[in-house]
Amino acid sequence: MAEPIIRIVRLTLRREAVDAFHAIFAEASPVIRASPGCLSLELWVDARYPNIVTTHSRWESADALAAYRDTAFFRAIWIRTRALFAAPPFAASHHVIG
Repeated sequence: MAEPIIRIVRLTLRREAVDAFHAIFAEASPVIRASPGCLSLELWVDARYPNIVTTHSRWESADALAAYRDTAFFRAIWIRTRALFAAPPFAASHHVIG
């Protein structure tokens, strides 16, 4: 049986792009949450730096996450989001062990 996976993506946005990012997330989040294998999705905003945001998602498996990342929807949203960055993103996947 496949193990669930947590995906954390930390984004540093240009300060003037924060509102645009929130609009993109509001548009994309229902689609992401409805994607096969997506168990949950949250957006965290840094308590000190509001231009640093983190997405926290839980997936049924690494294969489910990979399948989502292989969609035209993901590619289109990522292109729009990437244009807002002030620094390279940080992404990590974790297995839940306890």
